[in-house]
Amino acid sequence: MTINRRQALTKIIGISTAAAGATLMGTSAFAATDADGNFHLELGDKLMYVPLDAMATAKLAYETGGGCMHQIFHSIVTMLANSTSADAANFKTIPTALAGYGWAGIIGQGTICGNLNATGMLVNILDGLNGQNSAVIGSTFRYYENTELPLSSPEFVAGIGSTEEKTTTEVVKPSVANSVLCHSSISNWSKASGKTFSQKGERCKRLSASITFHLVELLNRAHGGEDLSLLPASMPSDEAQACKSCHGVDSTMGSAASVKSDMECTTCHTGHFN
Repeated sequence: MTINRRQALTKIIGISTAAAGATLMGTSAFAATDADGNFHLELGDKLMYVPLDAMATAKLAYETGGGCMHQIFHSIVTMLANSTSADAANFKTIPTALAGYGWAGIIGQGTICGNLNATGMLVNILDGLNGQNSAVIGSTFRYYENTELPLSSPEFVAGIGSTEEKTTTEVVKPSVANSVLCHSSISNWSKASGKTFSQKGERCKRLSASITFHLVELLNRAHGGEDLSLLPASMPSDEAQACKSCHGVDSTMGSAASVKSDMECTTCHTGHFN
């Protein structure tokens, strides 16, 4: 079979067009990678989680500066960047300094604690959790609300590189936040310890290490297939669940407002009409 010059040109153009289309499709199929092969995390992207050493990650969080949100986000992303994850190289591209705004409840505003802000920001981009991203976040939030923190057992203190002297003189006493707010968390600790906000350094560094430790343990368990949604500790309190009987998402009782929340209610709403 022979072809003339025009037919040859037509075939060449057709092949070139198909190649160009394949190139465009390849870029689209891997939307997080640009034409030069550089990874850019995009909305909806998930990066593969692999189990981490909870204590080693907590120690890194304790040693990391930049405030509570940066401590947690930077430590776990850094550990994953140096792990066996198939996405280790992609974790390396994440600018963890972006989490630096979360200290003291978002640049000192006393709103959501940076530990929890970091938890949501991190877990939202993780794959390999058997669809339990929301359960991990919820479990971490409930733990923060209801647990005496920071952790101060001799084993934990030694593991993160702190000292018993700092426990006695700087942390003094752990406390229960009863809220996801930095304001409540710090206030309750201040009341328990007799310390002021400006003296919170060791307490908050250790709090970030404590949440990092617990979060990594939850991530490891979710990765292993455990159903975290069944854990009693991951559920809202009985009081918070009771509120939903009137303040539902799909329906309400009488003139009650519709509310979407799993956090503690009675911290702020001390009476039915408050």
